[in-house]
Amino acid sequence: MTAAARRRAIRPSPERQAAERRGRFAELLCRWHLRLRGWRILASHWRCPSGEIDILARRGRVLAIIEVKSRRDLASAAQSVLPRQRRRIARAASAFLMTRPELAALTIRFDVMLVAPSRPPRHLAGAWRSDE
Repeated sequence: MTAAARRRAIRPSPERQAAERRGRFAELLCRWHLRLRGWRILASHWRCPSGEIDILARRGRVLAIIEVKSRRDLASAAQSVLPRQRRRIARAASAFLMTRPELAALTIRFDVMLVAPSRPPRHLAGAWRSDE
């Protein structure tokens, strides 16, 4: 396989690249939305071997583990957080708390932020519990 063929094989499709850009923009909108409402962003796009967390934010004694979903409408965005993904996010949250043990005493909450075109982000606090 030539070097050019390897680069083409590794490079995501234009559709995938566009989806990635939309997702990053949705996360940016959500971070600003949270900041304007008094949240402090501790990390964004945090990765570990067991999963990824879009946004980790703190306000007072609450640490919110936030998944951002961007779709054409809010209903389809809300339905797109599947149980398997919830488990993966919960595992990543546990890994994050091992790296930051001082945050383990906070109330941990799993939230979802929904983004649709021409609408402000919608924050669903306590969207699920990690023991589900």
